[in-house]
Amino acid sequence: MSSGWGEEAVKNRLEDLRKKIHYHNYRYYVLDEPEISDAEYDRLFQELEGLERKHPELVTPDSPTQRIGVKPLEEFGTYEHNIPMLSLNSVTTEDEVRDFDERVRRMLGNEEIEYVVEPKIDGLAMELIYENGIFAVGSTRGDGKTGENIAQNLRTIKTIPLRIFSDSDDGLPLLEVRGEVFIPVSKFKALNEELGKKGVKMFANPRNAAAGSVRQLDPRVTASRPLDFFAYGVGRVDGKEFSAQWEVLDYLQKIGFGVSPLIRRFTDIKDVFRYHDEMKEKRDDLDYEIDGIVVKVNSIAQQDTLGVISRSPRWALAYKFPAREEFTRVNDIRVQVGRTGALTPVAVLEPVQIAGVTVSRATLHNEDELRRKDVRIGDTVVVERAGDVIPEVVSVIKSKRTGVEKEFQMPDRCPVCGADVLKEGPIVRCIGVSCSAQLKERIKHFASLRALNVEGLGDKVIEQLVDRKMFLDAADLFFLTKRDLLRLERMGEKSAQNILAALEKSKHTTFARLLHALGIRHVGEHTASLLADNFEDMEALRNASYEDLINIPEIGPEVAKSILLFFELDETQELLEKLERAGVRYEKGEVRETEEAKKILGGKTFIFTGRISMPREDAKSIVVRLGGTVASSVSKRTDYVVVGEDPGSKLAKAEKLGVKVIDEKAFREMVKKC
Repeated sequence: MSSGWGEEAVKNRLEDLRKKIHYHNYRYYVLDEPEISDAEYDRLFQELEGLERKHPELVTPDSPTQRIGVKPLEEFGTYEHNIPMLSLNSVTTEDEVRDFDERVRRMLGNEEIEYVVEPKIDGLAMELIYENGIFAVGSTRGDGKTGENIAQNLRTIKTIPLRIFSDSDDGLPLLEVRGEVFIPVSKFKALNEELGKKGVKMFANPRNAAAGSVRQLDPRVTASRPLDFFAYGVGRVDGKEFSAQWEVLDYLQKIGFGVSPLIRRFTDIKDVFRYHDEMKEKRDDLDYEIDGIVVKVNSIAQQDTLGVISRSPRWALAYKFPAREEFTRVNDIRVQVGRTGALTPVAVLEPVQIAGVTVSRATLHNEDELRRKDVRIGDTVVVERAGDVIPEVVSVIKSKRTGVEKEFQMPDRCPVCGADVLKEGPIVRCIGVSCSAQLKERIKHFASLRALNVEGLGDKVIEQLVDRKMFLDAADLFFLTKRDLLRLERMGEKSAQNILAALEKSKHTTFARLLHALGIRHVGEHTASLLADNFEDMEALRNASYEDLINIPEIGPEVAKSILLFFELDETQELLEKLERAGVRYEKGEVRETEEAKKILGGKTFIFTGRISMPREDAKSIVVRLGGTVASSVSKRTDYVVVGEDPGSKLAKAEKLGVKVIDEKAFREMVKKC
């Protein structure tokens, strides 16, 4: 393409391509508002790569092609901060925040004070140094004065610009941007699942995952991790002055950095308290971990007047949320058997309150994780609970050991059916074909909200039915009679009739839901939808080849093999035949496409507050699937607030604004009509 170009023309085209790609990276990764298609972006990138291959002498460090270094480092160098990266003083009560406010006002006399507040992201503080607009150094906070230069890793993060947008061609002579590196919660879960499948050590939480990812000596490993970055301030700046923190944040956004969209300004400390409560309520809805809010005096001149004390600024503080980690004792370790036969060790704990919930059990994931953390019966441990995630043991306080703690050995036979177990990577699995524990979990999954959604068929009912040997597989649900149900404990005539009616209703479903309900290993809700989009019916899927399956985007060899194995089993053939005899019918496409669903939830906005029996993500998924939206804060535009146990401030706000408030039962009735 460049055969007829002069050197100056090539330079200009390279510069033009780099600017365009930097801009479109910002639109895509930071703003989430792309202006061009993926194909058009790929064409620009391929043209840049082609020109740089032909003219390697013109490759620049800020080129988008240079995000991933080719050579691992032997060790990180150090970097001394021009201006120390101070730590914030942390407080946990309103009284302490009031004391801070009073001190600030006392020291500033009669001056007006404005605070800038933002969520405190639970990540890693970083400093990015730009020389003449080009990313040059990336450093950890370290001890506040000296950090590690991990620029080779930070340049792999797509939300960190390699070149800042600037009105001038050269940018500022020197700009030090400070911010937080983190891993989004949704991507953290996917990362841990992938590591678990490979038998690699999993991370305890998103912060640990981010820390472990940015300190890899091989930048290719860092590049494979879903890291993100939010800017929150600056260090030394040559060539530009700022008068306020708000101005700093506005400037950082304009030159290509992501900043928290939840930043606010207040003049009244009472508004800071309300913001803290709002963020505490919202934290489980965010896709990044926050552990409090940061409060800063907005005026830079006032910040200078207030100064610093020891290693903390007098003009800022961190107002933390109640702890989500607590210490407690492991009274026992027991093994649970899942629907695929996986044996999961679970710590039975001395009950402890974490974030307002009593926790008495915590997962230990698998035998490898149990060994890595060296958890023993009698240990004092740190337990974490975040959002709707099952509580887990994060670490052991080994200094508290007395010598009476007992090591736990995973059983060599299934604790429920006595069958042999097989170790597959980090997972120990029961291979019993008639294991009642697996059957219980398979039926619970089959009848669950996001599968066939059999209303009223609770865990205790299923457990009784299996214990009484009334089931061989999930299809037997549809052959239950009222007499069968009335034999169960605490089962009345009306409840039995309701379950039978729910079973009858669940016979009419979609192909995707039925596939998800079957519990094929590695086939979750998303993969089931992919299969339903690519195969006309169950027969077509049963006859699919390995090549047919792996040619579907997002379906890899392991998933394809699992699907093929499932349809080869005699038990699968029996299950599908029984479902057909029972009258189970499915249609392609999701329920949200029906006109009835659109009439009920189409365009409606929902808020969830308090504890509800179904996982919060399930409830949100139902609303979205039926054409509605889920918001994180109550406004006049909210249509429904669904209230569970111990609702937060959202309930009071809904009542104040006159927004319709319903309980979980009413919500279930509403979506049942769809």
